[in-house]
Amino acid sequence: MAPRAGQPEQRGPLLPGLLLVAAALSQPAAPCPFQCYCFGGPKLLLRCASGAELRQPPRDVPPDARNLTIVGANLTVLRAAAFAGGDADGEAAAAGGVRLPLLSALRLTHNNIEVVEDGAFDGLPSLTALDLSHNPLRALGGGAFRGLPALRSLQLNHALSRGGPTLLAALDAALAPLDELHLLGLAGNALGRLPAAALRLPRLEQLDARLNALAGLGPDELRALERDGGLPAPRLLLADNPLRCGCAARPLLAWLRNATERVPDSRRLRCAAPRALQDRPFLDLDEARLRCADGDADSRGEEVDLAGPELEASYVFFGLVLALIGLIFLMVLYLNRRGIQRWMRNLREACRDQMEGYHYRYEQDADPRRAPAPAAPAGSRATSPGSGL
Repeated sequence: MAPRAGQPEQRGPLLPGLLLVAAALSQPAAPCPFQCYCFGGPKLLLRCASGAELRQPPRDVPPDARNLTIVGANLTVLRAAAFAGGDADGEAAAAGGVRLPLLSALRLTHNNIEVVEDGAFDGLPSLTALDLSHNPLRALGGGAFRGLPALRSLQLNHALSRGGPTLLAALDAALAPLDELHLLGLAGNALGRLPAAALRLPRLEQLDARLNALAGLGPDELRALERDGGLPAPRLLLADNPLRCGCAARPLLAWLRNATERVPDSRRLRCAAPRALQDRPFLDLDEARLRCADGDADSRGEEVDLAGPELEASYVFFGLVLALIGLIFLMVLYLNRRGIQRWMRNLREACRDQMEGYHYRYEQDADPRRAPAPAAPAGSRATSPGSGL
């Protein structure tokens, strides 16, 4: 059929030719690893959630992967160069081997990870975010985070409570080389103190220390949070910590009042001890209330000293309430005095009548003339005058 006027002539081979050119220019997509899910887009995203079947990181991750998530596996031990070709027996990849040069985010939550060896993340030069939360870590190599020059976010929430002091000491060593770290999550780890290395990170912007066992921050820790050279000071999240509101908390209270914006959740801080100040807002306290006992600030005497004014005020208030109740009772008695007198008179007369009744019945029962005649003995017969006997 001839083409209409003004309409371009259709050329059959044009469309197949374009398809061939596009196929030649496009590169084949890398295969998705076994037991993982791959999502296309501007940044390749992988999710691997295979329960106990996945015991080591997948080896066939595409080299152009940008985000890798492994959740719910049973990795247990992250050996050296685990993501750069290191095998399960601990043999690391060749020096300088980079298998995932574009990986920027690695999430390894809920994977039952107990041990992270030195150099576990070697070969990930572009990694900026690492999440190891909700893993029962027991051992952490001092060089676990080496080779991560671009790391900006490290999340270790609910991951350090089982390791004890040894794990905290290793964490200090592992955090030291992370000069570019901006965000550090340490929530829910039962920490009694903040890691010293975390406070010294030069570019740290936020430290999440919620849900720990911090009784307060000392002067040395507060000084370590300050920055020189125009660098911004980090924000600190401290909610849900059992603060002890004694004299040792005075530096922290003064610091919070001068830099409230540094602690966004400062209004949620509550006292856990002593009992007199329990659950009181920390920022609402007066420094004069934060007292120490003689000799030892941590002794029980502090609690007694702090409890004295509280108990005294409570007793005064209780006495005022009792006095008010007594006054109201007396006023009610005065306003009803006539009715009370009439009620008392009626009660007295009723009691007198009752007693008179008892007395009358007693006299009747005691009268000998009203005693009953003795009964005749059994078997005896009465004789009449006319019986003739």
